[in-house]
Amino acid sequence: MKKDYFHNLLEMRSNMLSYEELHDMMEENTIIHGANMWILMLAILIASIGLNVNSTAVIIGAMLISPLMSGILTIGYSLAIRDLDMLRKAATRFATQVIISLITSTIYFSLSPLSTATSEMIARTSPTIWDVLIALFGGIAGSIGNTRKKTSNVIPGVAIATALMPPLCTVGYGIATRQLNFILGAFYLFAINTLFIALSALIVTKLLGVPYHKELDAKKQKRINRIITALIVVAVIPSTLGGAYTVYLSVLDRNIASYLDSEFVFADTQLVQSSTDNKNKVISVSLVGTQLSDTRISELESKLEDYDLSGYTLHVLQNKAVEGADSDKVTIAVQENTINGLQQQLDEEIKKNEELSADIAGRTDCASVAKKASEIFTKLTDVRCGLMCGEDKNTVLLTCKTQYDLSDDEIKTIENFVKAESGTDDVEIKIEKI
Repeated sequence: MKKDYFHNLLEMRSNMLSYEELHDMMEENTIIHGANMWILMLAILIASIGLNVNSTAVIIGAMLISPLMSGILTIGYSLAIRDLDMLRKAATRFATQVIISLITSTIYFSLSPLSTATSEMIARTSPTIWDVLIALFGGIAGSIGNTRKKTSNVIPGVAIATALMPPLCTVGYGIATRQLNFILGAFYLFAINTLFIALSALIVTKLLGVPYHKELDAKKQKRINRIITALIVVAVIPSTLGGAYTVYLSVLDRNIASYLDSEFVFADTQLVQSSTDNKNKVISVSLVGTQLSDTRISELESKLEDYDLSGYTLHVLQNKAVEGADSDKVTIAVQENTINGLQQQLDEEIKKNEELSADIAGRTDCASVAKKASEIFTKLTDVRCGLMCGEDKNTVLLTCKTQYDLSDDEIKTIENFVKAESGTDDVEIKIEKI
């Protein structure tokens, strides 16, 4: 009794289409219908408008309309049953849909008066291993739902989760605006979704025991298996590296926050500001109050290893709190060098950075970047943008305030936006919580 219960609980063949009905449905998915192409173009236009005006609801609506999913499921099905004729027809139909989608979105973005990249577009340019998992699990769910006799909301849900339309439209935006990073990043996400949805359909078809429709010789089947494996490896490696780097940065930020919260607690000294340069592995802190001794600072730096921050150095700027006649506290920066020494150093750096400043300033309209950022990211207030001159590089600095708790993904989206608008990767974001 218990065995039957669990068998029925996990049985995938219940309420399933017959093998003949399933095959007929997949054959139908290889045929190019004019109506489907019109629906596709309209869905692409809706998705492009949604991306252009940064409307999530409109983008979701376009994904529900899109007929792209059926073609991908058919590609996976045809591989599973070893029907190369069906595979060629399904691939031809899908390639036609992709080309039509790119042409439609490119024309739209070429004509649209709104040329600024929105957060919805930027979010589609940095795929990670989690996008692979979403496509794989979503594809499995879609493949199971696609074989049922009764229709369900599985396919529309998978269409939303795996997001085929938005990255394809973002590629069109990149073509229209001649931005290679949008073209490559968004197309990579689209390719990941396509590949792993097809792979999911192949797996589910085999699990359901659908018989082979044609027998291939061992040599040809081996070659197909090698091609599939190569595509999977090529697709997974970059996204895995991207996901690993995201996790690394998250862990690093958590370790730094723990270090600052635990070690920088003093009776008469307060930590007022901190920043991290991960490239040069420097943690900078500004302190107000009683100055710390060199010995104490050395102790603080030695504790970096306790928080898995080996290789990082600590840079401390100390300020002295002085009480005025009205009891208000004023801070006076106590610099290691004299004012004359600092002025001399500044003169040397100004000369060194003149060419860098002219180059980045010529490519970056900071006022425009700040204005666009405030329009796109509605959670931000008092948005300002400017250039910081460093020893060997100039950095675009965006400062803003917010009353919301922004996630790491939202902050990364803002950073990617500034990079796209300024044309440089040397970007720093300062967000003050109010």
